[in-house]
Amino acid sequence: MKFLDEAKVYIRSGDGGNGCVSFRREKFIEFGGPNGGDGGKGGDVVAMAVDGLNTLIDYRYQQHFFAKNGRGGMGKDRHGAAGEDALLKVPVGTQIYDEDGETLPADLTEAGQRTVLAHGGNGGFGNARFKSSTNRAPRRANPGQPGEEHTIRLRLKLIADAGIVGLPNAGKSTFLAAVSAAKPKIADYPFTTLTPQLGVVDSDGREFVLADIPGLIEGAHEGVGLGDRFLGHVERCRVLLHLVDGTTGDAGEAYKTVRHELEAYGHALADKPEIVALSKADAMSADDAKRQLDRLKRAAKKTPLVVSAVSGEGVPDVLRALLNVIDKKRGAAAADPAPETAWQP
Repeated sequence: MKFLDEAKVYIRSGDGGNGCVSFRREKFIEFGGPNGGDGGKGGDVVAMAVDGLNTLIDYRYQQHFFAKNGRGGMGKDRHGAAGEDALLKVPVGTQIYDEDGETLPADLTEAGQRTVLAHGGNGGFGNARFKSSTNRAPRRANPGQPGEEHTIRLRLKLIADAGIVGLPNAGKSTFLAAVSAAKPKIADYPFTTLTPQLGVVDSDGREFVLADIPGLIEGAHEGVGLGDRFLGHVERCRVLLHLVDGTTGDAGEAYKTVRHELEAYGHALADKPEIVALSKADAMSADDAKRQLDRLKRAAKKTPLVVSAVSGEGVPDVLRALLNVIDKKRGAAAADPAPETAWQP
């Protein structure tokens, strides 16, 4: 299945049904009076987050969604049926923006969470609603109210506890494959990973979700390489794992390059807790490892971990460091839950 994390969709809710003008006509019943029913309410357009989806690819092939109109009222005080809702099923983590792409009315972060994107029009009153002591035979009825129409933008930001960042070929996919059941593509050339990958990690009897995104290079915020758009998928992460390849170049400069791109991207990504690790320890000599570790320590201003996803060296330490931060963040989130957002067209 192709990965798609952005889509533009046109939606329209249903119109309300018209009210009915009708009078009771029966043999031997004089002055039967008005009996026109009300029109039915138009259908709503509703978005719902569901499990089992991890892409917005369905919205590439269908971009228009219309709810059904309400039925008109009928005689004998029969009200029209309400229109059927239009349901948009989206992956958990989908954000719904206005057409300007900046206003965020809804953010669906839990399975089963719903929001009404466009309300259906109310049905019109039939003439039975207008009878009174002074108007015994009203000959008027209201038309149904029109529905709403909007153009919205859907953006998927994957839900993960931790995210892996680094330059291309830093060993991110190898690490994800080593600690989870995920099977990302692994090769010895840059930009092997073209779309985000998720894996569930089990460490010391506890589980968390780890996300791997395409590599960043210098100038990614200006569109160089694959750009930095995929950084949106680690915005929700509680902690970042920054892997630096110790077998090529200067580890300190590699670290600074990625940090510069995180700062240029914004959205407080550079302020997230970060675990720094020197990867590919199995491919370095002791002297090279010490030299690269010193460079990385000076650049990061903290003591990095040393890890090899191939041999397993340092992997448990990295996972425990990630879990410590995740547990603290989970506790803080439970103590201070964020307010829910609702769609305000």
